[in-house]
Amino acid sequence: MTRVQTRRITDIVMTVIALAVTSLVLLILGAILWTLLSNGLSALRPSLFTESTPPPGSQGGLLNAIFGSAVMTGLAILAATPIGVMAGTYISEYGRNSRLAHIVRFVNDVLLSAPSIIIGLFVYGIVVVQMGHFSALAGVVALAIIAIPIIVRTTEDMLGLVPDALREAAAALGSPRWKIIAKVSYRAAFQGILTGVLLAVARISGETAPLLFTALNNQFWSSNLNAPMANLPVVIFQFAMSPYEDWRQLAWGGALIITATVLALNIFARLLTRKRTGRS
Repeated sequence: MTRVQTRRITDIVMTVIALAVTSLVLLILGAILWTLLSNGLSALRPSLFTESTPPPGSQGGLLNAIFGSAVMTGLAILAATPIGVMAGTYISEYGRNSRLAHIVRFVNDVLLSAPSIIIGLFVYGIVVVQMGHFSALAGVVALAIIAIPIIVRTTEDMLGLVPDALREAAAALGSPRWKIIAKVSYRAAFQGILTGVLLAVARISGETAPLLFTALNNQFWSSNLNAPMANLPVVIFQFAMSPYEDWRQLAWGGALIITATVLALNIFARLLTRKRTGRS
């Protein structure tokens, strides 16, 4: 057998293996989506979005949990975005190969790979224990800590893709460095940074463990950030483990809502990335 024939056979074998693994992953993903749709579609009725979580044996919905998740996720992203963008800007535009930049990058990588339950325990110790009670504010802190490293990494990568020639051209016109970053680098990397923010939203919107240690849950409607607040992940966890059929049905509906939201955010982020790549 010649070397060319060996390479062709190897190529065919690797292609078959890659297709088989891809098919297996798609099959598993399809099974998960089918299970969610088959069990969750029946729960998608108007009361799911207009009524709060009910006691056992009663009809109700997930309005308070949806509201709580939206509030905590939104506040966490509002807190994490400026911190993440500024840190990513420093690493890419100012520090680059400095020792401090390497330290920040290392710490960010550790946070990026840290289990969310560890972050939940950390916030429980420094916020919940100090305050003496669970609160939505503690949940916001935990979710923000999870979102920050995603935004930092995306900001650094997107700013790193901006050609130095653009910065040099702006500097040649006499622009100060802060204006070059704001008017040139940010404009060129805006869609990529926005994609990172959307991916961070998708990541934290389904986190359960950190909220169990921080925001906990609330059976009733509450907009008080200094008190426990209902949220979809914890409600799904508690209702899915319950012996009550109506609660389990609401859990399937909540799981379908989170899955559809995360899927939509990921598709939108992909479209933004593709649009930016097409323009490039």
